[in-house]
Amino acid sequence: MTTPILLLKTKSKPHDGYAELFAQSGKYEPIFVPVLEHKFLDAGLNVVRGLLREGGIGRGEDARYGGMIFTSQRAVEAFTGVVGEIGLVGEILGDVPIYTVGPATSRALRSIPNTKLNIFGEEAGNGEVLAGYILDHYAQWYQHRTVKPPLLFLVGETRRDIIPKTLMNPSLPPERRIQVDELEVYGTGVMESFEDDFREVLARTGEGRWVVVFSPTGCEVLLRLLKEKREEGTRIITIGPTTRDFLRDEFGFEPDVCAGRPSPEGLMEGIEGFEGGEGRGR
Repeated sequence: MTTPILLLKTKSKPHDGYAELFAQSGKYEPIFVPVLEHKFLDAGLNVVRGLLREGGIGRGEDARYGGMIFTSQRAVEAFTGVVGEIGLVGEILGDVPIYTVGPATSRALRSIPNTKLNIFGEEAGNGEVLAGYILDHYAQWYQHRTVKPPLLFLVGETRRDIIPKTLMNPSLPPERRIQVDELEVYGTGVMESFEDDFREVLARTGEGRWVVVFSPTGCEVLLRLLKEKREEGTRIITIGPTTRDFLRDEFGFEPDVCAGRPSPEGLMEGIEGFEGGEGRGR
């Protein structure tokens, strides 16, 4: 008998690493319950178009930005749409670093057609680690410049500010401090159908199921519907510390496990560790 794994996300196409890993294990049944709906923001995307067309991102002294940061696949999707219009992005951005967190976002960037980007930081796993990596790596990349050029960070309407705060920390020496400009390129909201869809899935899955939480968005609905079901043995795992801390701080709720890595393998390790007797995760 397989254990239901309720993945609160839209299934990726054409392949979804979570679906493939859990299904192949033979122990789990992955069930997707989409939570988020996204809309791209024209104001931010117009800025990106202008920067790419005018050479605003590059290694030269006259470029406005010396590199870019991505921490979500949605930001990559928004960027990919602009790249499809502009073309020649591999040539435009070939001499600047592109920083990303986690393998999924890195894969999404590498899949942009006809581009070859300098992608760094994919093993960081979270924003805090990535910020520390950027401080050292960017300093070497622009070691010939006393004042480092700003970085452009493509973000959604809802995000943490750990990366900008770390890179612009006033306590840093001026030669290490990096200006980060956040540019909103997409908005996120809860799908209107999420509550009904999740209620239906809860009704047909039983004790022992896992719920995988990928984002703070939708957590209020999630906890309200799980309030009674929790007693039936539903267990919660978060994709990383951001969502775990949100559940703790906003709702006083402690998930059973926080994945050590934001990846299918990290989730599998967290779930199997818990089931193997390691107890509540960090």
